Amino acid sequence: MDSLLQVFLICLVLGSVVGFLAGLLGIGGGLIIVPALLYILPSVGISSTQITHVAIATSLASIILTSMSSATAHHKRGNIPWELFKPIFPGIVIGSLASAFVSEQIASDDLQQAFAIFVVLMAVQMAFPFKVKTGGSMPSFAVLLVISTAIALIAGLMGIGGGVLLVPFLSYCGLQMRQAVGFSSATGMLIAVSGTIGYIIAGFDVPNLPEGSVGFIYLPALIGIIISSMLCAPFGVKAASTWPTPVLKKIFACLLVVVGLKLLFF
Repeated sequence: MDSLLQVFLICLVLGSVVGFLAGLLGIGGGLIIVPALLYILPSVGISSTQITHVAIATSLASIILTSMSSATAHHKRGNIPWELFKPIFPGIVIGSLASAFVSEQIASDDLQQAFAIFVVLMAVQMAFPFKVKTGGSMPSFAVLLVISTAIALIAGLMGIGGGVLLVPFLSYCGLQMRQAVGFSSATGMLIAVSGTIGYIIAGFDVPNLPEGSVGFIYLPALIGIIISSMLCAPFGVKAASTWPTPVLKKIFACLLVVVGLKLLFF
């Protein structure tokens, strides 16, 4: 079987798993997509010096449609405080665009190790979630600009939507949880779009990327993931009402720790 078609079919399966788990556990797909792509993509000839960048960029691009769907649903329920975009929008765009060019300066192995540490930390948070103290107030425009830039930069470097970082921060600042989650879904879409543009530009002149690449984005993997994840997410949402999700989250967190440690040490 042609390797390009093979990757597409494998990513159809990957996307179905990502979509189902996203609906079931409320997790972002990047923590699953990036490690999976690190094992899948060598089959199409992506070199070890580029593979982590391609995996993260493709993961980030896959978030666009899923975050758009989530943001639309939250908007209909009035969960997005749009007035917050004025101070946070510039930082989100700057940080997510810059992430691609910062990533390009980091060696693939170093970027993989950073991602592995991030995965382990997020797994610990998933298994033992800390409670954020609420009741604070929104900081100044300058502080929001700096923090939103940092969050978007980290999210772009890790190939995620940034909700795991932004939601606790907004909750700490006194925003209701439903509004923090809703706002995070909207900014996640913005991070994904801006970061994807950045990774396309940063990878535009990179030599020896495989056929089907647009910058650092690998389209066969991206299309496969998007198609099946969008179809399978509703099944995960439905299962969440009957399955023991707290227990499953802890099991999944343990799996993420194993994945993170494997990426870090092997």
